[in-house]
Order: sequence, then C-alpha cells, then structure tokens
Amino acid sequence: MDRTYYVYILASRRNGTLYVGVTNNLLRRVSEHRDGIAEGFTKKYGIKHLVHFECFEDIHAAIHRETRLKKWRRQWKIDLIQKKNPLWDDLFEQLTAPMPLPAWLSQEEKTANPFQT
Repeated sequence: MDRTYYVYILASRRNGTLYVGVTNNLLRRVSEHRDGIAEGFTKKYGIKHLVHFECFEDIHAAIHRETRLKKWRRQWKIDLIQKKNPLWDDLFEQLTAPMPLPAWLSQEEKTANPFQT
C-alpha cells in the first residue's frame, strides 16, 4: 500500500515562532495543532499556521528531512518558507478550501431534463 508522508513547518505568525514536524496525515495533524489537541510546544506558543510542507513516499526519508530541518538555523527555515510562500499564507486554508463548482453546474439557466414528464 502506497503512503505519503509529510514534513511540515508551522508558524505562529509571519517571522514568528516555528515548529517542524512529520506526519502521514497532514490535514489531520495540522487540525490537531490548530484546535489545541496536540499538547506541548505548538499549543503553548500558539503555533497554528501551516506555512510549508514537503511530500515523501518513504517514511525514513521524511524522518531524515525533519531531523535535518530541525537542526537548520532559523534564517535557513525562513528562507525555505519564503522561497515558495513569500506572503506566509496559511496553506491549510488553501488545502481545505471548497472547490468551485464546475461551470456546467453553476449556470443559472439549466437545460430542461429530457427525461422529465
């Protein structure tokens, strides 16, 4: 069975306190941080905004990347975030945003159903 693993960075705000983690379910894990379910560092410092994530097929590669990122200097992490997310948008909001309806469903004038009597 194929799995995807994620290394992620959360921030309290732009240029704020950072947290690096690894998970196999990004949306669930970030929701736990946002809802204060995850006890510890993120809850204590209000770290709730997903600002960076990377995908891996191998858990060992993901754990290795997480370990390396945790040892990085703060400025290197900030540079990594700003390279792909210069406005520090909360990526969780983008990942969970409702998709727009297809054009054929959103038209005000629907064609008559030929099967209706």
